Amino acid sequence: MLDEVDRGLIHALHLDGRASFARIAEVLGVSTQTVARRYRRLRADASLRVVALADPDRADQAQWIVRLTASPRTAQDLAHALARRRDTSWVKLASGGTEILAIVRTPTGAGHPLLLADIPRTAGITGVSAHYVLHTYLGGPTAWRGHLGTLDDGQQRQLRPPTGPLSHSGKPLADSDGPLLTALQRDGRASHGELATATGWSPATVARRLADLRSSGAIFFDVEFNDALLGATTQALLWVAVAPAHLDHVATALSQHPELAYVAATTGPTNLLAHALCPTPAALHDYLVHRLGALEAIHTLETAPVLRTVKAAGPLSTISRRA
Repeated sequence: MLDEVDRGLIHALHLDGRASFARIAEVLGVSTQTVARRYRRLRADASLRVVALADPDRADQAQWIVRLTASPRTAQDLAHALARRRDTSWVKLASGGTEILAIVRTPTGAGHPLLLADIPRTAGITGVSAHYVLHTYLGGPTAWRGHLGTLDDGQQRQLRPPTGPLSHSGKPLADSDGPLLTALQRDGRASHGELATATGWSPATVARRLADLRSSGAIFFDVEFNDALLGATTQALLWVAVAPAHLDHVATALSQHPELAYVAATTGPTNLLAHALCPTPAALHDYLVHRLGALEAIHTLETAPVLRTVKAAGPLSTISRRA
């Protein structure tokens, strides 16, 4: 069970994934040792992890949503194979374990070897589709609201990093940033000393480059967590078809729904994908009937219950690979 300190810590990390334990402790009104202890416990028992991610637009990356259907055994093996790839994130088993969804990132304009070569060679697959992500309305650096709501406005102001217009004068992500980004993807809270070891740079150089990447918006920090512990025990992927003239209006409205963690416009027979998190199947049913049902511009809706998240935003941890 999570108490207010746990929830406050999770909320604080969404505001600033690299905020010091001392700063978080001061805002929460507890000791630094308490925050550090709770963080270690949540990492061990609730899959809490802060990860750094490259902004696709600034990193010149294209995002694809790959959807596959297969027999249950093939689907599980393929999901784990996809999760081990460096270019994938949010690999999910859905529809009773017969469907896989993964987000795949490729250099803009590049071919897609995963679809053109790897997948057709895998036996047992009964369906493959790829949907290009045209625009993300909710997701990425935008946190699911289920992780928020614990800290008041004053506490949030104390924790939120200084804001302002993004500086585009900094150098964009380069090949030389690869070791730094890889280390931050595994642990977004790694110290400057640990990052210096990973990159071969000095701690001062690491600090300057990290500050530059953050201020330019080239990277952002996300928080992975077992959402079931926050009450989201029923999850589903929603494939939505909307009249093109109403797409932006509907997607913007959906991005304000607290039940959703992700909303994106895509190519394909449906033009919106959303990820719903609800406390019970009845709550999901109520959301589909009364919230989505009220939007007349929605033509069709397909619901795929999520069985398990095999991989979240960051790379698989050693524990995840061993499991």
